[in-house]
Amino acid sequence: MTIVQDPATAASPSNAPTRTLVREAVEAERERLVALSHAIGNDPELAFEERRAAERVAGFLEAEGFAVTRGAYGLETAVEAVYGEGATTVAVVGEYDALPGVGHACGHNLIAAAGVGAAVGLKAVAERLGIRVKFLGTPAEELGGGKILMLERGAWDDATFSLMVHGGPFAQVVSRGFRSQAFERIIATFRGRAAHAAAAPHEGVNAGDAITLSQVGLGLLRQQLPKTVVVGSFVVEAGGATNVIPETGVLEVEIRGNTEEEWHDARARVRRALEGAALASGCTLEIEQPELPYAPLAPDDELCRLFDEAMEELGYELMPVPAGTTGGSTDMGNVSQYLPAIHPMIALLGVEAVPHHHSFAQAALSPAGDTAAVDGAVALALAAAAAVEDDGIRERLLAAQRERAPYRA
Repeated sequence: MTIVQDPATAASPSNAPTRTLVREAVEAERERLVALSHAIGNDPELAFEERRAAERVAGFLEAEGFAVTRGAYGLETAVEAVYGEGATTVAVVGEYDALPGVGHACGHNLIAAAGVGAAVGLKAVAERLGIRVKFLGTPAEELGGGKILMLERGAWDDATFSLMVHGGPFAQVVSRGFRSQAFERIIATFRGRAAHAAAAPHEGVNAGDAITLSQVGLGLLRQQLPKTVVVGSFVVEAGGATNVIPETGVLEVEIRGNTEEEWHDARARVRRALEGAALASGCTLEIEQPELPYAPLAPDDELCRLFDEAMEELGYELMPVPAGTTGGSTDMGNVSQYLPAIHPMIALLGVEAVPHHHSFAQAALSPAGDTAAVDGAVALALAAAAAVEDDGIRERLLAAQRERAPYRA
């Protein structure tokens, strides 16, 4: 959305409202932010391999005067960029990893550009507000939990609150009430004993049978789970020839739930189904957790309200979250469980494509995607500035920071 300022009411930088300075700072970088979004969107890189994206983000903020650390917190493709000083540290978050096969079909190019733009907008008022602006470029949201690793290594220990924005289709919904799901991925490996399937099948222990029993068990379990729990699985390995009893079977399973309580119950029941399959087939079972689980979002209500007010200021009509709607899963959930944070959605208006589909990768590079990236930057920066300018909100956030211990897993 183009910002048009009436020359008759234009204020000088020294006495202009904070909101005006934020909007003008982001608007001045519109073309560069859109170019950044397109550069990342047209050059997708997978989890922990986002080297070019990370460098593009780092170079942009370095040119803006931020003190940039590449390879931050021991992760090659993590970025930290800091500007200003003050008791309040605003941690703005960016993502930039893509999906296998469908590229930036989750619009992380928009997230990166919006995060960078928000940091630039806050830089313009950092001295006035007495804040320290901290941009965190986080790898591997889609697979690997980069934010969780950065949490464990202290990335948010000095932050007062944290914000990021995610692109979505259809209409703009209010931020309050929007939630994500808890998520865990496990890899179940069954080990049996190979044998000739015709000459001596009785000498084998069939890991393929364990896979079949697991799939049947999980299928029957789904009927007994709440509708807000999702269990998905696919077979990685279950044998390679009909005349060989397979000695190894591998099944990948993901478990999601709207609340930690129902998710914990579901993950225990899934494990029992897998253990039952191992027992029935005579196989041994090994369960691997390739990355740390994602917690559900716990967004800060007041920060949500401020973001929504900023979106209305930008001309968006806010719709209620449809009943029963829950987003996917994000490692920003873990961040929000540790400190006040928000992860609102911004609509690519007029776009009906849904994330994780080729069409959404295209939409993220469309004019609607460009608008979402810039407006998302403005709204994040406006919300953060408003939180700092409100004495009550600022003191609540600072008090929570003082009481919070360094993150421990």
